[in-house]
Amino acid sequence: MAITPVRTPVFKLPGVVLSNPKWPHNVAAAIRACSCFGVSTMIWTGKRVDTSTMDRLPREERMKGYKDVYWETNERPFDLFPDAVPVCVELVPHAENLASFDHPQKALYVFGPEDGSVSQVFRMHCHRFIFIPSAHCLNLSAALNVVLYDRRVKRISQGLESPVMVEILQETRGGNIDVPGWDGK
Repeated sequence: MAITPVRTPVFKLPGVVLSNPKWPHNVAAAIRACSCFGVSTMIWTGKRVDTSTMDRLPREERMKGYKDVYWETNERPFDLFPDAVPVCVELVPHAENLASFDHPQKALYVFGPEDGSVSQVFRMHCHRFIFIPSAHCLNLSAALNVVLYDRRVKRISQGLESPVMVEILQETRGGNIDVPGWDGK
């Protein structure tokens, strides 16, 4: 049985595009990051993560807010967001340091695959380029978490978002997960 998004398509900004991701667990972790940091749309390209062959995304049953995020695969993701300011997360000579980056209100964050770079075609669509100041390359889902966290913290400090999400504070965390057949991996 294939898994599919459960909601009507919602293409809201900010959004995330993953360019040809390699691993389903990173796609699932990216959906979780989007949910955690208030991004309601995530698109990925390529055929390496093919949900038509899966019953679920890895660790899906543990992602409390994954249903908050509309996700799909689409080979033309920029067409879905005509008002976006595409921001490529890529180490290129003219990239801005994330530490001093002012996130656009209507950002569409574009991430490359775990084993490569954002394609030249996708980079041509991007208006801004940022890099994460780290000693080494980050895992795809880690990079996404860092960028979305940076956006959230800066928006809180600018008074654009509330620092406390009351519904999160009331969330039940931990405990036993009652999912038939779940083997802990």
